[in-house]
Amino acid sequence: MLKFRRMKTLQKFVAIHGQIHNHFNSERHLVSREIYKQRRSAALTEWRAVAA
Repeated sequence: MLKFRRMKTLQKFVAIHGQIHNHFNSERHLVSREIYKQRRSAALTEWRAVAA
């Protein structure tokens, strides 16, 4: 928080970061490697479609 000069800038960053983090966070410790890889691939495919 010290690196942000304005609270509005911090709030904007946190809002965007939270959405991206939630999209890619798949709780690796709860699923097998195969399922994790499938979910990660699906998330990357969706991210590329949104970012394009």
